[in-house]
Amino acid sequence: MRLGVLDVGSNTVHLLVVDAHPGARPVPQASHKSVLRLMRYLEPDGSISEAGVAAIIGAISAAMAVARREKIDELLPMATSALREAANGDEVLARVEESTGVALRVLTGEHEGRLTFLAIRRWYGWSSGNILLFDIGGGSLEIAAGSDEFPEVAVSVPLGAGRTTVQFFPDDPPTPEQMLELRAHSRRVLRADALPLFASMPPFQHVVGSSKTIRSLARLAGSSVPNPSGTGEDKVTLRRAELKDWIPRLGQLPAEARQALPGITPDRTFQIVAGAVVLHSVMKLYDVEELEVSPWALREGMLLRYLDGLTE
Repeated sequence: MRLGVLDVGSNTVHLLVVDAHPGARPVPQASHKSVLRLMRYLEPDGSISEAGVAAIIGAISAAMAVARREKIDELLPMATSALREAANGDEVLARVEESTGVALRVLTGEHEGRLTFLAIRRWYGWSSGNILLFDIGGGSLEIAAGSDEFPEVAVSVPLGAGRTTVQFFPDDPPTPEQMLELRAHSRRVLRADALPLFASMPPFQHVVGSSKTIRSLARLAGSSVPNPSGTGEDKVTLRRAELKDWIPRLGQLPAEARQALPGITPDRTFQIVAGAVVLHSVMKLYDVEELEVSPWALREGMLLRYLDGLTE
């Protein structure tokens, strides 16, 4: 069957079209992405502005045109932190459904972490043991860990790359003081709301990063090892030391100049510095020297969970 996952996030509206059936790996067939950066459209009271609502509706309408062209059998539409936390979120959801016919399912932060962890587990397999996952979105950071298909611990904290850029980097490029302030804030939030939840967990056999922000940083500062079989994905890793070296260099460049760097796509130039600061902070606090980068994340987790439901 042909499935479409529509992900309305804080930074982008992304449609992924795959051919899939239970027990098989989803095979991508088409993709459509619109850059939103919804944090730009937040009013002082936390609501999404009229311009923001229009941008969401326009992006979803464009994605649905692609979905119709690709003749999908089922659409799995979801929304994450930007709509979840907006003061007028319910109104925006109703207007989206009225204008586009798409009824978005709003995921909690914990549910995001659980679905992403499912994707990571399927990618790495049962033999991978205990896994620690970091996933940086536009609005939130999800951390999850466990040895089964769903994590024993999953937490979401408001440290997304887009959110922290808007909150802490009014200047472009940010000043050194602004970067230090974000680092201190990240560590305070993690120590208070996340780190204690993982204190009693056994050692991790794999520490994995997912999301476009982490993949972009890995292309910039990480390394890739070819798959010895010559098939499948190469193993991509990102060391904390290399990430630390790149942060001040990224911070000295204005957003428009960052896209000339390897791996930094136009939709990430705005928020990549904040994403790097947050990722370094979480790696430091969790004593992670190196993480592996997964090609699968939330959208694949949503697909897998849907396919699992067909066999239940």
